[in-house]
Amino acid sequence: MSTSSKTASSALTASTPLLDSIPKPADLRKLTESQLRTVADELRAEMIDAVSVTGGHFGAGLGVVELTVALHYVFETPRDRLIWDVGHQAYPHKILTERRNRIRTLRQRGGLSGFTKRSESEYDPFGAAHSSTSISAGLGMAVARDLSGGKNNVVAVIGDGAMSAGMAYEAMNNAGALGSRLIVILNDNDMSIAPPVGAMSAYLARLVSGKTYRSLREIGKQLANRLPSFFQDKALKAEEYARGFVTGGTMFEELGFYYVGPIDGHNLDHLLPVLKNVRDSETGPILVHVVTQKGKGYAPAEASADKYHAVVPFDVITGTQAKAKANAPGYTKVFAESLAKQARLDDKIVAVTAAMPSGTGIDLFGKEFPERTFDVGIAEQHAVTFAAGLATEGYKPFCAIYSTFLQRGYDQVVHDVALQKLPVRFALDRAGLVGADGATHAGAFDVAFLGCLPDMVVMAAADEAELVHMVATAAAYDDGPIAFRFPRGEGVGVEMPEVGVPLEIGRGRIVREGDRIAILSLGTRLAEALKAAEDLEARGLSTTVADARFAKPLDEAMILRLAREHEVLITIEEGSIGGFGSYVLQLLAERGMLDRGLKVRSMVLPDTFIDHDKPERMYAEAGLDSAAIVAKVFEILGRHAGSIKALA
Repeated sequence: MSTSSKTASSALTASTPLLDSIPKPADLRKLTESQLRTVADELRAEMIDAVSVTGGHFGAGLGVVELTVALHYVFETPRDRLIWDVGHQAYPHKILTERRNRIRTLRQRGGLSGFTKRSESEYDPFGAAHSSTSISAGLGMAVARDLSGGKNNVVAVIGDGAMSAGMAYEAMNNAGALGSRLIVILNDNDMSIAPPVGAMSAYLARLVSGKTYRSLREIGKQLANRLPSFFQDKALKAEEYARGFVTGGTMFEELGFYYVGPIDGHNLDHLLPVLKNVRDSETGPILVHVVTQKGKGYAPAEASADKYHAVVPFDVITGTQAKAKANAPGYTKVFAESLAKQARLDDKIVAVTAAMPSGTGIDLFGKEFPERTFDVGIAEQHAVTFAAGLATEGYKPFCAIYSTFLQRGYDQVVHDVALQKLPVRFALDRAGLVGADGATHAGAFDVAFLGCLPDMVVMAAADEAELVHMVATAAAYDDGPIAFRFPRGEGVGVEMPEVGVPLEIGRGRIVREGDRIAILSLGTRLAEALKAAEDLEARGLSTTVADARFAKPLDEAMILRLAREHEVLITIEEGSIGGFGSYVLQLLAERGMLDRGLKVRSMVLPDTFIDHDKPERMYAEAGLDSAAIVAKVFEILGRHAGSIKALA
């Protein structure tokens, strides 16, 4: 650093926050190391204040504040690639990378994404919201750099939770074999791997990451190579085990990584020299094991069981989160309580989740049935096949996975479940659009990718009462795999049944009778369909509304009746093209109904990824609300849109 730069940085008055002087990482690198503690403290305070306004993922970001500062200080981002696995811990990163002035737009319409996003900033070289992808992506970038003759660094930051996914080990195995220069930071925030860290481990980390030790180690290897093979192996293993004894990195060494750690991820005096050493290393892949505390630096988060993993807007002083008044029970809770009721009647019912017990409601089930509850970690592929194994032995596994995460286990759904016609029950939370989590978490594709599988039954709950019945239906169904989907958030406020009653497989229901327009809904668009029917009725268009309940098998009798008795038939669903509407069109085409003048349209999610916003606005943008249904009817009938009255 130049003398003038140091002088300029020290000239800042005590009343001027250092954070104000560093809009980008290049400015951070002009500071002295002694100033970084202040930067970290200000960065943590800025994040707390911002998330108190917007809500969002919180605890993980608090835990990586010092690590974020150290990485941007040591590495020359964005030329050096910095990849945050999952991305939910990247709020401090966003503040430091030219987005501080927009941080209070986080997860809002037109604002910053809650995850890393390539289109948002050059400092986000890889977009992520699903876990365990960083090492694979980083290895690809490192190999591309080598092929191009580049010299930049590639750094992947992955949490210990994400290391429970097989993909991370596949990538590490490949990286170890290729020998490319890649740096992986293992952010261990649960103390699940390492013993407590302190001065001795920090000293050892600096020692083994330093050039002197690495040079001595290389000399040792060369000397060992001159020995007979028996002594060669013994000498190399002695060094490996000696270092593994004091550092604990033998597993990573076996995968071909040079292991450094564990080190205290909140101590900049420990972080900085180690990161500089690995930055300057010429060796192949290196793993730096950093221990952090989730929720660090904010007392309410530190005291919370989940370390405030994700929050709604809250009071900074007390940590009290704002709670909207619930008008109806949430779908996730309805599912969990319904599953528990079924489990009291059937001791073969078990629940499986992939690191999302609270998100899927399985934590509530687990309180009553801990021995029948299985959280397999971030491993959706394993979760599906594990459930398949349970099913082979007569158990009734409910595999509760977000729709968007089931995509990661699709081969297992096809090969291990459907092909063998095993009765695994898939409970798909977060169906449809999900609001602030945006496109990465939208459950858009499950009806399409499940409905094409032989013997798969696919249901979609129209409201919370229907969900209760669908849980009972899945519990009673033993003829093969069955899935039911439901959205995030509250139900619509219908009267709840005391106990679920199994539905007849493949049978829908008529909710409202009319004689000219038919709206056939799958899922929770039913409420919007009923609103649209009221409006159409007021305009002189008698409208039938039906709830399909099943995307597969279809209620063919009901659908053909709607086609025969109405001039217009519209299907509507919270899913992509290729799903329920396509199945209905296939049926009508095969039965010759399209040759009789029937006007048919399918209303689906648009062929684009929809950015984060409030769910009701997202559905309006997608053209799947009551106003869009009315407009579609008038479009089909050939009337000008201007003739449509404004909805109340």
